[in-house]
Amino acid sequence: MITYIATIHKDKDSDYGVQFYDFPGCISAGESIEEAKMMAKEALIGHINLMVTDGDVIPTPSTLESILKDKDYQDAVAFTTVEISEAILTNENLYVKNM
Repeated sequence: MITYIATIHKDKDSDYGVQFYDFPGCISAGESIEEAKMMAKEALIGHINLMVTDGDVIPTPSTLESILKDKDYQDAVAFTTVEISEAILTNENLYVKNM
């Protein structure tokens, strides 16, 4: 399994926003942290499915340490992970583990 880290952000008067460092443009949101985590999984599934369909390379997961060095990710209020089967790297069936 390959584990990707999502950061969860919260601005005043907004929902919890989620973004994946390794997948620019893969974002989601939820009214609670729990909902944001669930939506993050759905967003990543859709994003990876589109990348696989387009023949794009799936990136290697970054470490938490490298993500936190990026100033755009230092204000995260929480983190979540999504595990992806290594089969995705060979364009086989996608499997996302529910956590």
